Amino acid sequence: MLRKLFIALSKLKWAQRLISKLGFARRASRRFIAGETVSDAVSAIRQLNAAGIQASIDFLGENAQNAEDAAAAAGQLIQCLESIRENQLRANLSIKLSQIGLALDVEICRENLSKILARAAELNLFVRIDMEDSSMTEKTLSMLEWALSSGFDKTGIVIQAYLYRSEEDIQRLALLHARVRLCKGAYSEPPTVAFAAKADVDENYDRLAGDLLEIARDAGYPEATQDGVVPPIPAIATHDPARIEAVVQLMRLMQIPAQAVEFQMLYGIRRDLQQSLAKEGYPVRVYVPFGSQWWPYYMRRLAERPANAWFFISSIFKR
Repeated sequence: MLRKLFIALSKLKWAQRLISKLGFARRASRRFIAGETVSDAVSAIRQLNAAGIQASIDFLGENAQNAEDAAAAAGQLIQCLESIRENQLRANLSIKLSQIGLALDVEICRENLSKILARAAELNLFVRIDMEDSSMTEKTLSMLEWALSSGFDKTGIVIQAYLYRSEEDIQRLALLHARVRLCKGAYSEPPTVAFAAKADVDENYDRLAGDLLEIARDAGYPEATQDGVVPPIPAIATHDPARIEAVVQLMRLMQIPAQAVEFQMLYGIRRDLQQSLAKEGYPVRVYVPFGSQWWPYYMRRLAERPANAWFFISSIFKR
């Protein structure tokens, strides 16, 4: 019930306009969001890097309303790339295609994406294309295929384990040697396209993680780059210790080098687990979001684990 409530709230523009202006709401959001400026994100990433953890910077925002907004978002994302290089951060960039126009027009999105990827290539940086709700899945995969075929080889994608189609999508991506971030999924999807039960999602996650490890093996176990920019083929994105342990055990069984798999988590969640994996020698990358459009992202974090709502509620009484 709470999960559905938070997902619904994430889509309400009036709630975003009203609540995001309140001081207590901003304080609560800082649990999971680095701040509202790129400088805030840079500061957070420096702290992560000092602890031996890589980062992926994410300028928050979705569903551009017009071509001008999409172009402006692309400009901000290019600034993020430049900030990574200028500050010598061990980081790369995550982007959402609806933010740069995919929901408006494919050509608008492609033009903006090409500018971002061209600048990333100049700076020798990696860009991860995030996955959004299931209505965007095929368009997003097609855009990645276009990017890779256009020579932008330092481009990866996200696959969501709760979608039925994901097993076929991973095999499709294997033909492209694409770098894949595997997550469970954080949107509200109908039972016609996604598993509803947690146990089913977990089972599919483990199966898909195994597929990615086999794909990495067949590709010769490409490892994470020493500068912390380009990840290996499989990026295991979860805070679930059971899922992580299942991957670690399979890595040992398959004799996969630690640097050939990256574990990814979200800013502000399971810092203890992040540090533990890093100390064990595994590449760890933390997704660091920033920006004024934090409301949808924050609500989805509460939906994933409603106990996190305590941080929001407690902030009300700290005003």
